[in-house]
Amino acid sequence: MSAPLELEDAQARLLDLLSPTTSRHCPVADCAQRFLAEPVIARRTQPPTDLSAMDGYATAGEEPWLIKGESRAGVPYDKVLGMGDAIRISTGAQMPLGADAVLVQEDAKVEGTRLTASAPPAARFIRRAGLDFRASATLLQSGTRMDAAQIALARAGGLAAVVVHDPPRVAVIECGDELVADPTACEPHQTPAVNGAMLTAMARDAGAVADPVGPVADDAHAITQAILNASENAPLVVISGGASVGPHDLVKPALEAAGFALDFWRVAIKPGKPLLVARRGETVVLGLPGNPVSSFVTGFLFMVPAIRRLAGARHCLARPVSIPLAAPLPPGGKRREFLRAAWTESGVLAAEVQDSSAMHPLAHAQVLIDRPAGADASETGAFVPGLLLESPTQTGGYA
Repeated sequence: MSAPLELEDAQARLLDLLSPTTSRHCPVADCAQRFLAEPVIARRTQPPTDLSAMDGYATAGEEPWLIKGESRAGVPYDKVLGMGDAIRISTGAQMPLGADAVLVQEDAKVEGTRLTASAPPAARFIRRAGLDFRASATLLQSGTRMDAAQIALARAGGLAAVVVHDPPRVAVIECGDELVADPTACEPHQTPAVNGAMLTAMARDAGAVADPVGPVADDAHAITQAILNASENAPLVVISGGASVGPHDLVKPALEAAGFALDFWRVAIKPGKPLLVARRGETVVLGLPGNPVSSFVTGFLFMVPAIRRLAGARHCLARPVSIPLAAPLPPGGKRREFLRAAWTESGVLAAEVQDSSAMHPLAHAQVLIDRPAGADASETGAFVPGLLLESPTQTGGYA
């Protein structure tokens, strides 16, 4: 039996098996969560002309000034200012020709049409043409995910449509005799089926069209048929449960019966060691452990990057960040471990219970602390690498 793969090697092998989906033009307003297949090039300059950054007066030369008119956002003053002239101006309004500064409202003294200042006007209150970007500039690179800010930028750049990849289709199969689809109808010997719903939600959040299947009984024929049915329409099939070596772990023989060849099995991480990847043609099967936390962690480390690869993402893997500890950590174990942790005012605090079946600490985790195998003990305040499930500002990073 070959040794388990290191995490980065396993991730690279999985991503190498996958290719981005086809692409098409899509209205900018409708492309949320999709990834650009072509860069976004500005068709206009922003701002297209000099604008005022403040409410006040656009002035020319030294005081006193004679107020000649007004410029509002969308309604510019259409004459040239001579020396000693000024106009009333609003934030975002076009600066008139001849103006060289803006006098903010609070510093203005107005007597009829005569304007003086308690503090001098300043050119820094002018937003110069092209301050944000200029026509023909590359606004967004291929592989960028289109979310709210990117949609705003593309529209500001004068684009009504962009070229994006189609959302990949993913099938999520959940296996286990003990699983019950209805969580309100569980006998003591049964367990609510949670992995299918959990992984489906993760897949959809990553940008996939995800179809849950199951729960499927621990039956070789049933699992084989589920794999065959799912692989007809989905380039990525994700299976939770049955990927280990017990007598009822039937995923590997089912994959062989369905014509899939095993690419690798087992990764040197905790939780999540019994992970497998198999392939048949252009379809890849990712087998995840059945314990919910193991399934979540491996889904985060493998399924989400695989979906991002299929979706055309420029960066597929979560980017580690250095985070201070709110409490000490003991020495690391024999395997690289991903500890569920939550934010506090002084850093991240690892959950007291790290068992791979414990869902309560998982649901309250915002960070996975990346604990190397054999790591030395870490004191409070020490910085450790972590992967953001949810940052203090609800943002994360990919690399």
